[in-house]
Amino acid sequence: MKTAYIKYIASLLIFGLNGIVASNISLSSSKIVLLRTTLGAAFLVVLLFAAKRKLHLAENKRDVLLVLGSGVCMGISWILLFEGYKTVGVGIASLLYCCGPVIVMALSPLLFKERFTAVKLIGFAAVLCGIALINGGAFSEGGNARGVIISFCSAVMYAAMLILNKKSRSLEGIQKTALQLCAALAAVAIYVAVSESYSFPIGGNEWLWVLVLGLVNTGFACWLYFSSVGDLPIQSVSVCGYIEPLSALLFSAILLGERMSAAQIFGAALVIGGALFAELMGHKALRKE
Repeated sequence: MKTAYIKYIASLLIFGLNGIVASNISLSSSKIVLLRTTLGAAFLVVLLFAAKRKLHLAENKRDVLLVLGSGVCMGISWILLFEGYKTVGVGIASLLYCCGPVIVMALSPLLFKERFTAVKLIGFAAVLCGIALINGGAFSEGGNARGVIISFCSAVMYAAMLILNKKSRSLEGIQKTALQLCAALAAVAIYVAVSESYSFPIGGNEWLWVLVLGLVNTGFACWLYFSSVGDLPIQSVSVCGYIEPLSALLFSAILLGERMSAAQIFGAALVIGGALFAELMGHKALRKE
């Protein structure tokens, strides 16, 4: 289990570097995501073939459609997230993106017939207050309101991806992720074809960063994640998952010089604290039942 923890935490730290790597690529958000999904999907497909893993798609048509839908949502969420990196900063965009699971928690009574307890209500309220503080006076002053809205929309699409994932039960792990990445690639490719063009005017150094983003931060990190998450307790996975937004905040401050106001720091604490409170107390309540 120690190896599983190391791999899982390593994957989260690599994911936390996504915005740092992307900041070195002078392409539009959609083109960055197109290259990322192309390389990431290729990495995982090669891995599946090397491991001689078979996809039983014909036997699970409903689940395949759900996974493909989740992949489309993932592609859209990444475009919005990478646009958030450019407009509101890597740290805040990453933090808002990770509100996706909290949105799922809020909708779970309707979608999965789960109880919306007082603990969940308190956690959700804390997250909403945190988002308001992170935004500060942007909505009234016209500052970074657009970036906050875009980043929160990425969280909504992330939540849609998680919901579709939860409803598909027969496909798991790397197989599911490879299929998702292929669907995300198709969706983003169509978007780029319609709205932009397939030209990538960047130099050699930037192509190196593209390779890092696609192969390391996507393909390799997904392999680390899915080869470890099944061996860990659910509560550990949920709680440790917040290493990703925290590391993104830390990396963006150290490597990009991003700074947050006192109100935004307090807001970030509310977002992560509220989400952690709901996760931890929710698991305790389940154990008592």
